[in-house]
Amino acid sequence: MPVKIRLQRHGKKGKPFYWIVAADARAKRDGKYLEKLGTYNPNTNPAQINLDVDGSVQWLQNGAQPTDTARAILSYKGVMMKNHLAGGVRKGALTQEQADAKYNAWLEGKGNAVDAKKATLADAKGKLKAEALAAEKAVNAARVAANTPVVEQEVAPVEEAAPEADATLEETPAAVEQEAPAEEAAPEADATVEETPAAVEQEAPAEEAAPAEADATVEEAPAEEAAPEADATKKEE
Repeated sequence: MPVKIRLQRHGKKGKPFYWIVAADARAKRDGKYLEKLGTYNPNTNPAQINLDVDGSVQWLQNGAQPTDTARAILSYKGVMMKNHLAGGVRKGALTQEQADAKYNAWLEGKGNAVDAKKATLADAKGKLKAEALAAEKAVNAARVAANTPVVEQEVAPVEEAAPEADATLEETPAAVEQEAPAEEAAPEADATVEETPAAVEQEAPAEEAAPAEADATVEEAPAEEAAPEADATKKEE
């Protein structure tokens, strides 16, 4: 039965978490497995890897074939190095003590490299945070310097203008009082209207005098009737 050392996915969407397992090559990726060898969390920098080194070496010596990703993880944790040294010991190329010394020296160098990487990442993160904070402070200071004079110039006149508006409101009744006599002048027009009937009464006799003159004219008409007497005198002659 061919055996593979591979990753089995777990975790939630967007944040994968993997198990490192030894499984039958014919099984599904996330199906049954023969042995769980460790875990791999790629969501951190550097990635977190927990691995059973001796168990992984045993599976490699039994003929298990790691996938490309699993091989990179095994090499990072020193499994491939230890398997190589174990092969040399079996062949008699070196003793077990020499193999262990080389392996321990490799682990120490690997640990120092990992620590240096962590320190570099921490320094870079702190530097970026400090730069971002300084930039934010500069932006806030510039914003305050730009907005403060504008607020003083705009708000102060508005507050001073308020009393003028109140004074205008207080003067308004005086203006109303000054305009009031114009309304009181209206009775004069009424007085003129009341005086109109007197003028009418004074003019009315003139109209009444007209009939008297007409009657006088009518009374003078008999003088014309005397004319026949003159005619009689002529006849007597």
